[in-house]
Amino acid sequence: MTRIGLLSDTHSYLDPQIFRYFEDCDEVWHAGDIGSLELVDQLRAFKPLRGVSGNIDSKEIERECPIHQRFELEGLDIWITHIGGSPPRYNPFVRPNLQAKPPDLFICGHSHILKVKRDPTLNDLLFINPGAAGKSGFHQVRTCIRFSLDDRRVSGMEVIELGRR
Repeated sequence: MTRIGLLSDTHSYLDPQIFRYFEDCDEVWHAGDIGSLELVDQLRAFKPLRGVSGNIDSKEIERECPIHQRFELEGLDIWITHIGGSPPRYNPFVRPNLQAKPPDLFICGHSHILKVKRDPTLNDLLFINPGAAGKSGFHQVRTCIRFSLDDRRVSGMEVIELGRR
């Protein structure tokens, strides 16, 4: 079993509560708009990090965190990107790739809108957007998500509210 702490859209602000909420996690995943290399370093010093760069991120961050990450963990095919859209309105780059080979778990950020949803049109993939954990944007409440992966299953999904923006 692998416990995951998932956040996005920090925009250079890392809430100290993240370290408490993700304390029992094995990995931290960041779905883009990280904002600073210092934030990448803080997360990496805390837990193994799988991050992607977003539209506000510098080329330096992109060298550390690519635009897309696709990998297998606990028997699940996982794709993380920043700008992915949302079921059924996926980004024009993402849509044909999802149709050609849908992952089990598709994670993106960008919208600052928390959403967890199955997409029955794409092999019942699980779509997750953790909302925004930072203070920049239109969202009212800062959020992140915690969950477990175990033997091809996603379980124990928890939405964490970090407070008002």
